Amino acid sequence: MKTRRLHHAAQGGFTLIELLVVLAILGLLAGLVGPQIVRYFGTAKSETAKLQIQMLSQALEMYRLDVGRYPNQAEGLRTLVVGPSGATRWNGPYLRGDLPNDPWDKPFIYRVPGTGGAVYEILSYGADGQAGGTGEAADVASSVR
Repeated sequence: MKTRRLHHAAQGGFTLIELLVVLAILGLLAGLVGPQIVRYFGTAKSETAKLQIQMLSQALEMYRLDVGRYPNQAEGLRTLVVGPSGATRWNGPYLRGDLPNDPWDKPFIYRVPGTGGAVYEILSYGADGQAGGTGEAADVASSVR
């Protein structure tokens, strides 16, 4: 009977202190790793916007080689997918599918001429959709001189 009692005592569960220690360790790990993950996801959209702008710039270069000029302001980036009226040398579409939105699901802005003497400028206003900003709300732009 004594062996049965010892066997029973050895089968106990976790104590409250052990559970609190494990929860404290998990809390510390979440506190250290969580901000890094959030920072990574914040910059991931900005990096995606930069890559999309590069893709659009390459499509504009192909358009210019075929048509002999960049699209004007009225034609916009839409002319990369649907040819402008009267363009005889348009050899598009220059993008697969439809014209992409930026990672924040807003249309890219195309300016002709661009700022600072650039031939054109493609930009996204970031997460806030307004000019300026910092962090994820910062503008992402590319211009060709």
